[in-house]
Amino acid sequence: MSFNKNINFCPLWQQHLEGLLSADYFEVLFDKLGSEYENHQCYPPLELIFSAFNYCSFNDVKVVIIGQDPYHGAGQANGLAFSVSDEQKIPPSLLNIFKEINNDLDQALLPTSGNLERWATQGVLLLNNTLTVRAHMANSHKHLQWDIFTAAIIELISTKKDNIVFMLWGNFAQKKGTSINENKHLILKASHPSPMAANQGKWFGNKHFSKANYYLQQHGKTAINWTYFFLNS
Repeated sequence: MSFNKNINFCPLWQQHLEGLLSADYFEVLFDKLGSEYENHQCYPPLELIFSAFNYCSFNDVKVVIIGQDPYHGAGQANGLAFSVSDEQKIPPSLLNIFKEINNDLDQALLPTSGNLERWATQGVLLLNNTLTVRAHMANSHKHLQWDIFTAAIIELISTKKDNIVFMLWGNFAQKKGTSINENKHLILKASHPSPMAANQGKWFGNKHFSKANYYLQQHGKTAINWTYFFLNS
């Protein structure tokens, strides 16, 4: 598989990751990825693998939300963590995220879509640890070692940028974020928004969205409109 010909990836991110992208690691990853897409149904579509970076350029990053791997149902994954395409039913974890937004911001709004592109274009990097998956097989592309690439992304942001909000939901994301410099960024931790954790009272009330906006504004940045695609209930 040719990286340059078949995959869309924001040039500015490529510039910052030049060393990694030219390493043997990435060539091996894309050879294996090409075989996966040729021999199995995989998600997201090839052109959407790097959507998180294409919607949120390196210079624009203000918030990072870390997920594990894409949804593995037909038509769901669109390259953004926790996000689904417009026509898809909103998944349970994302519904709980929306409920917390309403609770946190004292709103009574209904989401019209589970597509989080509107967050990404405001500077929210929706980063899955693994960027691809086989259909109906969660975590099936762990062996491709996408985690090396995504760890480099987190390290790059932590090192090169200042005053970024990192939202780490669940043990997996919190382990992934151990390299983040706590002295120059805001790290917000909570349980995963999945129904199991939420029903145990470990998700709701974390107020991450208001905390993030307060921090951004305190550091001269524009707040995120978390309810951009909600309607009055």
